[in-house]
Amino acid sequence: MPKMKTKSAAKKRFKMTATGKVKSGVAGKRHGMIKRSTDFIRKATGTMVLSDADTKIVKKYMPYDR
Repeated sequence: MPKMKTKSAAKKRFKMTATGKVKSGVAGKRHGMIKRSTDFIRKATGTMVLSDADTKIVKKYMPYDR
């Protein structure tokens, strides 16, 4: 039986925690910072944990990171 392939886009954008949750960068900070409020920019630093619905989708793309 051949191995399943991990999606390259997923492995670049997401990390798995030890408890099986998925970490990702906060959305909305790639460009257009001049129109964002400073409050939004400050809150959108670092990483965040994805919701359960999004976690199910990402885990399909990363079959061996469980």
